[in-house]
Amino acid sequence: MSAPRHAARPAHLFSLLLLVGLPLLVVGLIAEDLLEKERFQFEEPLMTWIHAHSGPALTSVAVFLHHFGGPYVMVPVFLGLAAYLWQRKQHHLANFTLIALAGAAILNAAMKLVFNRARPELWPRTVTEGGASFPSGHSMFAAALSTVIVLLAWRTRWRYLALTLGVAYTLLMLYSRMLLGVHYPTDVLAGALSGMAWTYGVYRLMGGRPLKLDAPVSDKEVVSG
Repeated sequence: MSAPRHAARPAHLFSLLLLVGLPLLVVGLIAEDLLEKERFQFEEPLMTWIHAHSGPALTSVAVFLHHFGGPYVMVPVFLGLAAYLWQRKQHHLANFTLIALAGAAILNAAMKLVFNRARPELWPRTVTEGGASFPSGHSMFAAALSTVIVLLAWRTRWRYLALTLGVAYTLLMLYSRMLLGVHYPTDVLAGALSGMAWTYGVYRLMGGRPLKLDAPVSDKEVVSG
C-alpha cells in the first residue's frame, strides 16, 4: 500500500506549489508594495470602468452577494456544512470545514490589522462597509467556501459541477466588491488567493483525500493522504 503513496507524492507537491505556494507568492508581492506605500496605477481606472458599465441588475446581484457573503450568512453556512458532515460520521471532514472557517476569519482579521488600508472613495456607495480594505473578507470567505465544496465533492460525480460553480461564485464575488466600490482589485485578489491557499493547505495537512459523500461511511473512515 506504500507504493501508491510514494507515486502520488510528486503530484501532491505540485498541487501544493500551484494552490498554496504560488497564491501566497502573489499575495506577498502585493503586500510588500502596500507596506512600501506603493500605488497600483491600474486599480482606480479599472474600478471606474466597472462602475460605469454596471446596470441595476448587476448592482442588485452585488448587493445580494454583499449580504450573502458576510459573516452573518457565511458562519451559519460553514457550521451547517460541518454539522451535515458530522451527522454522516465524517468527523475529520467536519473538523476540516470548521478549521477552514476559523482560519480564514483569523487570517483576514490579522491582515486587516497589519495593513490597515483605507477603502476606496471613488463614488457614493450603495452599501455601508467599515474596517480596513485589505484583504477582502467577502472574497476570502467565498474562495474558502468554494475550495471546501470542491474538495468534498472531488471523488463524486458532482466534481466538475462543484468546480464550475465554485469558480463562478468566487469570481462574481470579486467583481461585485469592486462594482460596489468597497474594495480595490488587489484587495479582492489577495483575499481570494489567501482563502484558497489556507483552505487547501489545511486540507493537505489533515490528510488530503476526500471521502465520497454519496456513499455511506463508518466511524473508522478518516481522510487519508
